Amino acid sequence: MSDQPLVSPERNLQELTLKALLLGAFLSAVLAAANAYIGLLVGLTVSASIPAAACSMGILRLFRRSSILENNMVQTAASAGESLAAGIIFTLPALVMMKAWAGYEWGPMVAIAILGGVLGVAFTIPLRRALIVEAKLAFPEGVATAQVLKTGGIETDKDHPEWKPSVEAKEGFKQLLQAAGLGGGIKLLEAGFGVLSGGVAATKGFFAGKWLFTGDITLSPALLGVGYIVGLNIAALVFMGGVIGTLIGVPLNWAFNGDEIAQLAGVTGNPADWTAQDWEALAGSSWQQCRRIGVGAMMVGGLWSLITLAKPLWQGVRASLQAYKESKSEAGKVLRTEFDIPIPYVGMMVLVSVIPLYFLFLNALGDYSERYWIAGVMTVLMLLFGFIFSSVAGYMAGLVGSSNNPISGVTIATVIVSALILLQLMGNEGLAGTLGPIAVIYLAGMICSAAAIAGDNMQDLKCGHMVGATPWRQQVFQIVGVAAAATAIPWVLNILDKGYGIGRVSPVNPDATPLSAPQAGLMKDLSTGIFGAGIEWTYIYIGFALAVALIILDEVQKRRGASFRFPVLAVAVGVYLPLGLSVPIFLGGLLAHWQQKKRGTHEAEGKGLLLASGLITGEALMGVLVAILAVSLPGKVPFMDGFALAPWLGTAGLLLCLGYLAKKG
Repeated sequence: MSDQPLVSPERNLQELTLKALLLGAFLSAVLAAANAYIGLLVGLTVSASIPAAACSMGILRLFRRSSILENNMVQTAASAGESLAAGIIFTLPALVMMKAWAGYEWGPMVAIAILGGVLGVAFTIPLRRALIVEAKLAFPEGVATAQVLKTGGIETDKDHPEWKPSVEAKEGFKQLLQAAGLGGGIKLLEAGFGVLSGGVAATKGFFAGKWLFTGDITLSPALLGVGYIVGLNIAALVFMGGVIGTLIGVPLNWAFNGDEIAQLAGVTGNPADWTAQDWEALAGSSWQQCRRIGVGAMMVGGLWSLITLAKPLWQGVRASLQAYKESKSEAGKVLRTEFDIPIPYVGMMVLVSVIPLYFLFLNALGDYSERYWIAGVMTVLMLLFGFIFSSVAGYMAGLVGSSNNPISGVTIATVIVSALILLQLMGNEGLAGTLGPIAVIYLAGMICSAAAIAGDNMQDLKCGHMVGATPWRQQVFQIVGVAAAATAIPWVLNILDKGYGIGRVSPVNPDATPLSAPQAGLMKDLSTGIFGAGIEWTYIYIGFALAVALIILDEVQKRRGASFRFPVLAVAVGVYLPLGLSVPIFLGGLLAHWQQKKRGTHEAEGKGLLLASGLITGEALMGVLVAILAVSLPGKVPFMDGFALAPWLGTAGLLLCLGYLAKKG
């Protein structure tokens, strides 16, 4: 691959323009809403850089003059929304679950998101030259996005340096809209009208007194798209986790702990007289216990991620310091394509953030008597952990990509370490036992947001390096994307919580199926458990053992040089989620693998990823719109609840999406 940028440093095309600024901010908010829905539903998020690039190409071609560099700025801002959503949804819903917040409070959430996101940008600015120019790390999503941008073409006449979209660019935007329309239409027919079912029951509780099974299949086009994008390896592991937690864990748990499960489910009397509803309640209680195995596995997986990142951590920090030294020695002779936000300005950004950080933590600590110095300690922890984990995230994005970046593991490690530190400083008696977990989640929210944005920033800078963008302008647009998404996410989460419920039954629409929010549930359990609220350890210990076995298996595969690996967190998320969610993910992964074998990796990934992204975006955005309808018309959405043919039509809808991806991808 040539290291020469598409646009030479001597050329100055349109780049930082008002229309790019407005479009980037708008797409950032839209993609943040879509990724928030998907992440809360299944606990996995995907990179939005490619659909963002396709959208911006399609919209910018409506203007008389637009350059490829302007298009790159739009996707830089837009993809920041997707990344910031991941940082927020993995953590802050825990505050509502633990009843620290009655709902999703706009002011604190915006402050946490903006501070975390801006620091994530600031901490990775010194890494750009070291990791992209010198180390030449892969940054797969950045490279793929650059290839998408290049399909737009570039006018070479120096007197008319406008960007002219090619036939491929127009066709890509059209396909993205078609896929989004299909995914959104099916979601509207399912959740809005009730004509299609969102899931079908695969099994019911049976074999009274000995075995108990439960399960269903979620009929979601978006989850097909998620499986297609993450690939067969991750999709298979999520499905394997579902099998362990549901098809194996539930009946075994019933066999050994039947009396306890019956007591928890509130089912009494002679088993011969139990109804189908009783068995369903028993199966649900058994699964609620078994899903804690996933909690244990995620805890060990998070700590293992931190251990395995020790070397990349050191390399990332060392590269950052080296880049700073080089920037000082090379001042005054920097090309346009190598001009970052100057280090003194970066330092000012970090220093200015100290004041709002301190007051935000002070607010989290409420009426705690020693809150003033504890807030100072937390501010130092944020800057220290934020820098460390942002460096790790930036480095790992270059190695494995943003979609496979271990953000969940980093956040789990943050929660455990910070909770243990604050427990020693505050204790867990009285008010400290209540406010300590809240402060931990505030800290985790900012660090998770910083790490997520750090990985995205590095991917975008890699893309910019290939097309010939100006780094400091991209870094500014990344901050614009952070600000736009930060203001939209609290509103989106409030709507989703009222329309579906996030990790709890909706306070407005109790009949809706809640969004799982697996990572946020884990953060709540960890923070409150460490501060003494208590954790049921039996199943978590089983999760510990499962994680150790997977780590050993993964190391064996690594030494063999095998392509199929066993990352712990993928299996752990599968155990924690209902089995039905993992079925369409697995089907999407199988389809992606089949198409790569049939058509070749590059061709299958190009068009297929765009279509899969469209299915995700369409269903997710329609899910948000339907939630608005459900809140506005309580009890009336879906309009045809109980339609007899809904399960059959829902299955047909999922098969239609599968066939569409297979044929068009």
